Formats: sequence, structure tokens, C-alpha cells
Amino acid sequence: MPTPSTTDRQTPTLTFYGAAGTVTGSKHLVAWEGGRVLLDCGLFQGLKELRLRNWAESPFDPRSLDAVVLSHAHLDHSGYLPLLVKRGFRGPIYCTAGTADLLRVLLPDSAHLMEEEANYANRHGYSKHHPALPLYTREDVEQVFPLLQPQPYERSFEVAREVRTTLRRAGHILGSASVELLWTASGRRLVFSGDLGRWGRPILRDPDLVSEADVLLIESTYGDRLHAANARAHLARVISETAHRGGAVLIPAFAVGRVQELIWTIRQLEDAREVPLLSVYLDSPMAIDVSEMYCRHSDDYNEGMAQAMRDGRCPLCCRQYHLMRTVEQSKWLNSRTGPMVIIAGSGMMTGGRILHHLRQRLSDPRNTVLLVGYQAPGTRGRSLLDGTPRLRMYGQDVPVRATVEVIDGLSAHADQAEILRWLSGFRRAPAKTYIVHGEDGPARTLAAVIQERLGWAAEVARDGVDVSLPC
Repeated sequence: MPTPSTTDRQTPTLTFYGAAGTVTGSKHLVAWEGGRVLLDCGLFQGLKELRLRNWAESPFDPRSLDAVVLSHAHLDHSGYLPLLVKRGFRGPIYCTAGTADLLRVLLPDSAHLMEEEANYANRHGYSKHHPALPLYTREDVEQVFPLLQPQPYERSFEVAREVRTTLRRAGHILGSASVELLWTASGRRLVFSGDLGRWGRPILRDPDLVSEADVLLIESTYGDRLHAANARAHLARVISETAHRGGAVLIPAFAVGRVQELIWTIRQLEDAREVPLLSVYLDSPMAIDVSEMYCRHSDDYNEGMAQAMRDGRCPLCCRQYHLMRTVEQSKWLNSRTGPMVIIAGSGMMTGGRILHHLRQRLSDPRNTVLLVGYQAPGTRGRSLLDGTPRLRMYGQDVPVRATVEVIDGLSAHADQAEILRWLSGFRRAPAKTYIVHGEDGPARTLAAVIQERLGWAAEVARDGVDVSLPC
């Protein structure tokens, strides 16, 4: 494996090994004479050329790292951890308590889906590799958990020699954080935004502002657009129109964050009598477990969620709510007809139970597939978004006759205006701002907007490139 050079150790550097020109594979290596810390450890998702990078040799030696600091638990920020540990990393993994809890659900599920897909490919013979193997196993995942060292928000801790770290609320999902590295000798700061959330959303507190940084890494998932303001009304219309046709609303949803906000919003619509009362099926054991976790981490609550918990109400339940944990329950659901809402993972339709429901219902024009989150290039979700007439699943092409709708306003990512709102918290301009976690168009647009409106030195991070740090 590659080993750090003498130059790497003597000159503080930042190297982008993912989420540079793309929204997945977040890995940013910070190296200085006193240590080496990896910010995020994410999987590449979407396009095949990106996914193949997960299988390649690590571009750095995992054994050389002093620590990993995670911004949050989504797999594009944490899903490479089992491979990192499998390849020799034995240091601490710092994150919030909410992130640590979520990892104990997301990582085993990720391994399970990989094993399941490999087994299915072997049984049906449609893999080009013989035998098909998972990227990592559940046994690999178990080696990660002893390394987790949860940290509270807003409390500085030593991450490596000469550097302290502070985690601040990012408002994106449970446990999500922005990360600050402070070099104690020089007082220099590097800040990584992580994935920023939004203001005034259900359940979670607003993002915490950050006052200063010498080097800033800012996400740009929606750096070129503004979210629609009528997401609730759009959701009500889709549910009502589909029910009137006698169809099912299929929602491929991310188990962390998106499911919880969907359930919260549907319940609000039910209470306001803006939608008919339908059976709502949550067909995702992981999402069920995650929803229970959301109810245990009061440090992340906004006032609405906190009040619901104080009142003893179930804030994450619909009126006709059905939790489908077992495979048998999921198969039974495929036999149901008539108006209903089915929520299942995965959010980009790269795997999970949603595929079985799509295979069953995608060709029925009474049904609706509702996309409620970002769809990366190369995923089935992006194919539906782009209007494909057929969707390939389990070696079969299924015709797309169901209505496909998109609700952008439920996104847990800050849009351009909200990113600029977060940047307004800085008392002075960072010496350098690097745009990460965005496709080329949104990243370039955000860089230009930051330069024009704020007058900051900003550029899009380039994959595999290392830059010097003033630390």
C-alpha cells in the first residue's frame, strides 16, 4: 500500500480522495508533521466507474492514519469504514453519539445488501464475476464498532498531536456535524461543513453557524438551485391524486432523515385533513430502527419535536401505520391492492426492498413513484428522473408506466441560499474555500457565487489533488 512521503509529513496538506467533482465517496486526508486525520470515510455510489473505486487499493495507507472524524452516518460519508479497518486501520473513529448509533444500523445493513446481491447474482447467473463477492461482509463491519469514540457537540477534544477538534450541529440528519480542526500552536483552523441541513425543518435543530476558518471545505450538492417552497402541498396532491386512481404511492426513501420527515409530514397532512386516510407501510427494518433512535437523542431536537416528546405523543407515526420488519411481511405487502403509501429503501433504488415493489407495481399506470431525495448519476433513481421507459432490476427490464413525480423541497440538504446563509456566520473570509460534495455544475456555480457575492477565494476541489495548508 502507499505510504506517506517525507514531504507529506513535513508540509501540512489536504488531499481530496472523494466527493470532489461528485457527491459520493467523501474522504479528505489532512496530513501534517504531527499526524494524519481522515475527514469522512465514504463509499462511492452511482456510476460504475465510481463504484469500481471502492474495490481498488486505497490511495493512502490506512495504517498510517491517526484517526478518522465523521461528519455523519450516511454511507457516502461512512460506508468505506469496514474496508479501511479490514486494510489495517486501528485508530479511533470520532463522531457524535447520534452518528455512532446510526452506524450500528447502517453499516450492517450495507453489508447485508452487498451479501444478498452477490448471492442473488450467483443463484441467477447474471454477474460477470464468478463467483460474485460482496465488497465487505457483516463480519468486517463488526470490527468497526470497537473503534467508535462518540463525542458531544461543541466540546473540543484532541484528535491527534497538536490538533483539537470540535463538532457542531449541521442539521442534516441525526448526529450530523460540521468539523473544525484547530492547530493549537498556530491557532489556524480548518472547517469542513459536512452535509448542511436546512432552517425551520421538522424534528432537527437548525445548523449551527461557524465564526472563523483559515481553510473551509463546503458542500455543494444543491449549490446551483433553490428548493421548492411548496413540498407539503405537492406531497398532499400526489397522495390524493394517486388514491383517487386507486393506486399506490411508492416512495424510495433514505432510511435516515428522509423517512422520518416524510412520516412527520404525512401525519401533519392527515391531522389537517388534507389527504385521505390511507394505510402507510414502512417496509424497512432499518428505517424503523432509525426512527426509534431519533426519539432517543434529545440533543438534536428542535422545539416541535421536543414538545411532542414532552406531551407523550408519537411524533413519527401516521394514523394507519404499519411497520413491516420481516421478509414475509414485505412479500405479503406485494399482494395488497388499492390506495396505499409504501415507503422503502434504498433512496436511490440501488438495492433494498423498494426494488421488489417496483418490479411488482412500476408497470401499473394507477401507481406513482415519488422521488424525494437526491438521485446520483448511474442509479435507478436518476434513470427514472431522466425519463427512462424501462428500468432494469434483477436482470429484467420492467416497463415504466407508473407516474413519476419529484419533490425537491423535502431535501435534507441546504440549497444555494441556505449555504450562503451558513457562510454568513463567518466573521472573516477564509484564506481559501474548497467546494466539495457536488457534481461539476453545482460545484462550479457555487464557487462562482461565493466569489462574486462574498469576494472569497473559492475553487472546486479536484480529485486526488493535494493542497498546502497554512497551519
